[in-house]
Amino acid sequence: MIWSLAFSALSRRPIRTFLTALGIAVAVGSMVIFLSLGEGLRKAFASQIGSIGPDLQVSFGDFDASASFTMLPELPAYYLTELRQKSSEFGIKRATPLLSHFRAGLSPSNSFVFQGLPPEENLADLFSGFKLNEGRSLSIEDETSEVALIGAQVAKRSQLTLGRQLRLNGDYSFEIVGIVSSSEGIVDNSIIVPLKSLQAALGITDKLSFITLDLDEPSRAAETAKKLKAAYPDLGFQTRADVLGVLEQGVKVTDVVRLGISTIALIVGAIAVANTMMMSVFERTREFGVVRAIGARPRFLFGLVLGEALLLSFVGAVAGVILGRLGMIAVNAISINLIGLEVAALTLRLVIFAVAVAFLMGLVSGLVPAFRAARISIATAMARE
Repeated sequence: MIWSLAFSALSRRPIRTFLTALGIAVAVGSMVIFLSLGEGLRKAFASQIGSIGPDLQVSFGDFDASASFTMLPELPAYYLTELRQKSSEFGIKRATPLLSHFRAGLSPSNSFVFQGLPPEENLADLFSGFKLNEGRSLSIEDETSEVALIGAQVAKRSQLTLGRQLRLNGDYSFEIVGIVSSSEGIVDNSIIVPLKSLQAALGITDKLSFITLDLDEPSRAAETAKKLKAAYPDLGFQTRADVLGVLEQGVKVTDVVRLGISTIALIVGAIAVANTMMMSVFERTREFGVVRAIGARPRFLFGLVLGEALLLSFVGAVAGVILGRLGMIAVNAISINLIGLEVAALTLRLVIFAVAVAFLMGLVSGLVPAFRAARISIATAMARE
């Protein structure tokens, strides 16, 4: 009975009800979009790193995902020789040096991630589903040449074609000789150049960003990492699970930031609900007095006003989830065009969380008006014109 009366009361004020529900929808929709970025990033990391990549990644010190592309390389190159010399001792099948460099631009189309690799490496062994779409691949003759393979997504985003010059700095440019792709997004969004050429361009010949290790027994990667750590305490050895764990921690930090931003919108929505319910209680004071006079108890009025707030919040939550889903479609359309990946995902736990937050918002914002309605005396109500 209370729910039908609550719905009837909200229906009598359609414009106010609509505007309040819209405010809640915008707040919940914003929260859904912000938090869906975290869900999408988790899925992207799991799909891109969880099933591909090297068995072990070697870094100088602990791995820092946020600084891996932006900081200068710190891993001394002589460790590559040492690990190759002791490959039989640690069960290392292949050790590959990697130099990463991020060239920032004023826009995404002018920002590039350079990956320096030995040109004699078979890229199909390093990257899952590697495919040469146009041009040619790198060869041993390109060891010191200024040539580059660009990912298909980079070529599309920056409108680059074979033969174009890609400038790294004032002294070095790389000629595009091939366009490549793979089943993982890393290659599609990178520029692969000969290792020595990138070292010369950066003026760093004795340092690397990482060394990737392929093992004879990949299932024993964690055990091998412990042995290597004992032998080389200054280095960090990360399995795929370790890398995912670091990335997951980074996503959690951004989750907190996004939740904080969403909280501001939710507070505004809660104020809107409280304001609507307080005005409703004030306008219906005489009505509540009549209801009290015919035998209704204060707790009935309390439940009625609180039910209206919860119903209003539920409608806003449903609309907010729909609005958030539409926003996610737009965000993913932009991210696919830029990096070829969907960065937002709507999961069941996110929907449940959004609806639960909206209900909590309705409960908190409806308590004060509900208490006020329950405390209205019959005499005061009947005296009001």
